[in-house]
This record gives sequence, C-alpha cells and structure tokens, in this order.
Amino acid sequence: MREDLRSALRAMLANRGFTFIAVLTIGIGIGASTTIFGWIRTVLLHPLPGATNASRIVSLENTADDGHPLTTSFLDFTDYRDHLKLADVTLRKIQPLIIGEEPNPARAWGEVVSGNFFPVLGVQPEIGRFFSSEESTDAQNAHPVVVISHGYWVSHYGSSPAAIGQTLHINRTPFTVIGVAPLAFHGSWAGLDMEMWVPVTMYGQLTHTGIWMLEDRKTRNFEMLARLKPGVHLAEANQEAQALAANMAKADADADNGVGLVFMPLSKSHFGAEAVLLKPLGILMGASALMLLTVCANIASLLLARATARRKEFSIRLAMGARPARLTRQLLTEALALALAGALLGLLLTRWLTGALNWLAPGNSTPLLNAHRFDWEVLLFSAGLAAFVAVAAGMAPALSAVRADVNQVLNEARGLGTSGESHHLRKVFVVAEVALAVMALIGAGLFVKNFQRSRQMDPGFIAEGVAVASFDLSTAGYNARQADDFCTRLREKLEHTPSVTAVSYDDSLPLGSSGGNWEDLEIQGYVPRLNENMKIYRDLISPGFFDLMKIPLLAGRDFDLHDSATRLHDDPIQKVMIVNQEFVRRFLPGRDPLGHRVRGWGEWFTIVGVVQTVKYHQITESPEPYIYVPIRQVYRPEYGLTFHVRTSGSVPEAIASIRREARQIDPGLLLLDAQPLTEYIAGSLYGQRVAASLLTVLGGISILLAAVGLYGLMSYSVAERTSEIGIRMTLGAQRATVMSMVLKQGLVMALLGLAIGTVASLAAARLVSAALGAISPADPAVYLAAVAFTIMMALLSVAIPAWRAMRVDPMVALRYQ
Repeated sequence: MREDLRSALRAMLANRGFTFIAVLTIGIGIGASTTIFGWIRTVLLHPLPGATNASRIVSLENTADDGHPLTTSFLDFTDYRDHLKLADVTLRKIQPLIIGEEPNPARAWGEVVSGNFFPVLGVQPEIGRFFSSEESTDAQNAHPVVVISHGYWVSHYGSSPAAIGQTLHINRTPFTVIGVAPLAFHGSWAGLDMEMWVPVTMYGQLTHTGIWMLEDRKTRNFEMLARLKPGVHLAEANQEAQALAANMAKADADADNGVGLVFMPLSKSHFGAEAVLLKPLGILMGASALMLLTVCANIASLLLARATARRKEFSIRLAMGARPARLTRQLLTEALALALAGALLGLLLTRWLTGALNWLAPGNSTPLLNAHRFDWEVLLFSAGLAAFVAVAAGMAPALSAVRADVNQVLNEARGLGTSGESHHLRKVFVVAEVALAVMALIGAGLFVKNFQRSRQMDPGFIAEGVAVASFDLSTAGYNARQADDFCTRLREKLEHTPSVTAVSYDDSLPLGSSGGNWEDLEIQGYVPRLNENMKIYRDLISPGFFDLMKIPLLAGRDFDLHDSATRLHDDPIQKVMIVNQEFVRRFLPGRDPLGHRVRGWGEWFTIVGVVQTVKYHQITESPEPYIYVPIRQVYRPEYGLTFHVRTSGSVPEAIASIRREARQIDPGLLLLDAQPLTEYIAGSLYGQRVAASLLTVLGGISILLAAVGLYGLMSYSVAERTSEIGIRMTLGAQRATVMSMVLKQGLVMALLGLAIGTVASLAAARLVSAALGAISPADPAVYLAAVAFTIMMALLSVAIPAWRAMRVDPMVALRYQ
C-alpha cells in the first residue's frame, strides 16, 4: 500500500495540469456537499448542540381543531409537565432583552425557560449552577436569577469566575448571575445563538406586565420541548398526549376545547428554523448529490483518458506476470489520492461557503449561529465522500486497464489496432454528465422562477417606500397608558418630518417570520363546522393603517381617534372591528357584515368595515379570514409594537428619523429592528431564496463540469483520429465536412444526455411540486431555457475541437504517430 501511495504521488506531481483540474473538480463537489451537510446537521440532525442524548428530545405542540399548530400557555404547560408520565416537558420562549441602564443600554437575546429546562436537555454548567429546586417552582417573580452563555461570559466578563454573583440589569430589573452554560450549548433554537436564560416565572417582572400572562390559559406565548423517557416511542407518547388533551378539553373547555397535543421530531417542528429550511435543505442535498455524481463522471472520464495513455505500460506489466488485482489497487489508490486532496480543498471551501445561509438571511437582528462546526462528523463525512469519489470514478478506468487484451494493446502500440473500449466508456460518462447537469439546471430554473414569481406576486399592499421599526415597550416598563402616550408623541413628531407622507403602527407585521397573532372568535349567528378552527389571525392597528399600506377599504369606515380604549365624555365605549373579504365570504356569506357582532378578548365587537384580503404569512398562501381591531381598545405593551412610515424620499432617511425621534422621547428605549418593509417581508421567502440561490450555483457548476467533460472527450477524439482525418482530407474530404463530422459526434452525445436529463427532471420535479407554489413543476419556459442553454454549452464545447480538426494539415496528419 505504501508503494502504491508513493506511485500515486509521483503520478500527481508528474501530471500537474491533470492533477490541478481533478483536485479542483473534486474539491468543488465535496466542498458543496459538506457545506450542505453542515447546514442539515445544524438545523435538522443536531439542532441542540451541547444537549445530552439529544435524539430523545422532541417537540411538543398544541394543535387547533383543524390540526393547525399552536403555541401553548403557561398553565397548559404545567398540566402537561405534571401529568405526562412518558416524557419530561420543558417550556421556552425567545425574548429580546435590554441589558444595563441609561444612558447606554445594550441588547441581548435570551430565552425565558421553565426551571427544568437544563435538566431536561441534559446540560451541565461550565461554572456556577443552574436553577435550584426552589427556583424551579411556579412561584412568580420570586427568583431574579440568570444563566449566561459561554460566549457572553467571555466577551463581558473576560472568563472570570467572579462573574458568578454579579448583578445584571435586564429590562431595568436587577438579576443575579448564577451560572455559565457550556461552550457547546447555544440554546434550544436551531441555528440561533442565545446569550442568557431567565426563569419563566420572572416573565411578568421581565416584561413589566404583572402575573396575568402566566395565569391566563388562553394566552399562548410559549413553545415546548420534551425528553422521552427511556424505551418510550413517539407513538406511545402521542397516545398519552391525546388522552390528556381530551381530558383538559373537558376540564377547561373555555380555553382548551378543540386543542390537541402532539409529540413530533424536532426536524418536523412548526416553530423555528426547521419549519423554514426543512424542504429547501432536503432539495439542496439532492442537488448536491447530482453534482457529486457529475464530478464522479467527470473524474472517471479524465482517469480513463490517462489510463488509455498508459495502456502499453499496463499491458507490459500484465505480460510480465503482474496480477490484475495489483494494478486495480494501484489505480484505485491513485484515484483515492486525488479524492483526498480534493476533500482537503473541499474543507477549505466549506469554511468559506458555510456563511451562505447567514448571507441569505433576512435583514434582522436575530443572533445567527455559525452553521458549521469542524469535528469528527464533518471529517468523517468528507472522508466518506472522498472514498465514494475514488471508487465511483476510479473503478471504471481500473477495470478497463486490467481487462484489456494484452496482444491487442501491444499490436495497437505498433499501429496494428485501435483502442475503442475506453473511448466508449468516456462517451457513456459524458452522456451521464450532461443528463445530471440538465437535471440540476432544470431544478435551479424551477426554483429561481418560483422565487421570482413569488416576489412579483401582489401581496395586496404596497411595501415600497415604507420603513418599519419595532419596539418592545414592555421591556422598558411601559404600561398601556404610557405606551399610548409614546405612540402619540412619536407619531406627531414623524408626521412633521419632511418627506413623510403617512405614519401608523400595529403589533403584527405582515409576511414576516414571527407567525402572527390570533384570537379565538365567536361569530354571532354562525355555527362552526365539526373541527373548524375559529382561531383567527388578527392585527391591532392605529387609524390610517389601511391608507398607509394602500389596502382598499371596500365597505364601511376606517378606524378613527374616537375608537378609544377609554370612555369619551358620557358616551359608552363601542368595541369595533374591521374584517377582510375572506372573513365575510367564509362566515357571513350573503349577509351584510356591517353591524354584525363578533366576540373576542371576552367582549363583543361590532364590524364597521370590510377591507381587501391581503397576504399575511406566505405570499403563495390561499385567502384566509383576518380581523383588525383598534390598537387602543385591546393593546398591551407585551404585544410588541411596529411603527410604519411611508416616505416620498429615502427609506433609510425615514429609518434614521424614527431612531432619532424615538431616542428624544425616551433615550433608554431600544429599537429592536428598523428596515425597509420590502426587506422585512423577504423573510417569508427565505426558504425559497436559499433554494433558488444555491441551486443556481450547483446547477451552474454541474453544467460547467459537463461542458468541460464534453470538450475533453472531443479534444481527445480529434487527437486520436488525426491520422484518419488526414487520410480523409487527402482523399478529397472538405474541411467543412470534417468539422461537421466532429460537431455531429459531440452533439449526438449532448442531445442524448439532454433527452435523458429532461425526462428524469419531469419525473423528479413532481416530488418537489409542493415547494413550487407559484409555478408548475413542468413549466415549459424553464425546460426550454435549460435545453437552449445546454445546447449552447455543448456547441461551445464541441466547436473548438471541431475547428482544430478542420485545420489539420493532411501531410502532418499522415505522419502523426
């Protein structure tokens, strides 16, 4: 084996050009595949780094009557925690935090978690401790303690053990640092890097909302994880969960009627990065597999060409008694050496490519985790790919070399025969390259067009020219009256800003990644169907919202300043609501919606207007009912707040105005996110953008490799047939005839691969049709474009060898070889 390696290294150094091309090709293939594997591992396979026996940890979700996923309430969680016997359940919620005090507060991202969070995940502290049994009780606002991440400990405390016991002001409330999480642990959200963890029982103090949110079973603000007990399977756990949910639906019918409970693998969770990236990453893995097969075919073709040049050497060795297995081992070792060198290059490329998911992420402040970690799994995956490439690409050349007829090869060396087997094999590999490249190209085309078509779809409102800025007033200690005062003052200041044409605010931005807010409704005179979901998504808005967003008002009136949360003079408060067209179509068909009453938030609201249905969650979604309520009538600071500013000038200048004016009103209030609305709603297309962008790269590389393979084969063919071409031209063949002969040979292979790849693409596209919401998986324009581009690349690849053949000098050709 050692001698084989020496021989392989000598061969690589002796043919530097060949080695460079082969290693670069393999490196690109392995680098892309390893990068995508790193993303899949981080988001889907190992979303909880640092957790012990993470394969036993699953997602636990509530569901509505129709199966729609729901978040959970604290009271429901405590029932699940106390009554489920087959799993240990924990609670979590992402929470933006304000650290420090005026005049220089900073922002951090953390999680509010139940007291059993770290034991359920199986995480041990780096230093200090986690929550004690006393701190894990349900006593609210009793234990102001915080656990910080390893990264926060290093950056803010210099890794000093003295950090334990320090006071950290979080949302203007003093907390005591009790522990540091281990280096490997970044929280319970795949792909995100959390900085601290606070007991959920401090949520009221943390958000300055009191204790009502944890005592209201209808307030569903949290998500759950669970660890299955040893030997318990998902099916068993789900049987217990369904039975418990049924009992709770009877015991707490007002809040839990129709609410289901289901365990599922983390990769299928509806909350977090898994929900957005599951399909795109699966598709990318399939595309990278196609590209890797293209790489194998390309390298096999190159190795065949080199093996053909060494046929005399191999035949002499066989004639002298060398065993075929010995030659096979040597050739596979040479292929393995190339593959290992390519794998090393691939790992270097992976270091650069791994940030692509972050580059493509929507513009917000969420702390993204580096999606790639170099460890034994990555090295093992890369080594496995290298071995696969070595065997897949090296086996055909090795078998071709050892199966050759020794007498025939020696006669060929004296000009008494021709070499055909390796040439035919190279043709097969080139056809396979073209077919695989066409599949990758069509896949890229479908997802690019789907992404472009989705971006061009009318969301029902005009996002261009609008700046949005989000605040969390509860973290600053605002109550509802203070929040209303802040909004009124900021709105007045912004309305007097030059170039600002409209200002409004709400609590639920459309087409974002947050999932939106909903309310369980009762509609006067409407009887819900069996298992019908009456949890309707909603937005709390200020007057002028529809005008700013350019959402047409179809009937009735808009909200005005009289739609207040307080009594005006001696007039009674009228709770009012505006609904969309789909709400009317589904719940009030053939009836006048104006004046109709709807119950939500425990009170009756009167419909005073109808607006056009717009897109709320996904640009490709079907119409769904939606309601709007005056923000002053039901708003609480913990709901969040987003200002919208439409400007006739520069959107970045409008964002700067929001920052400036908000800081003048309250210097200690942090602005969470500020960006153009067009950038914000791009978050709803993140998965499509990832698939479209990276499939384009993979498809481009695949078609380039196929073109290089076709060019190499035709160049070799022309060189091999130089004498034949000289004889043809001496006998009167025209140069154009010679050129067309070479063109025809190359194009036949290209067209055969094109036909195979197109048919295979039609079959494969149907498997991902669900991810192509805006176009058909058989979109003719995409297929025609891919066909045209492939033919163009084939013509370019064949044209140069054909031109060389046409310019062969007959006299020189007759003396060739």
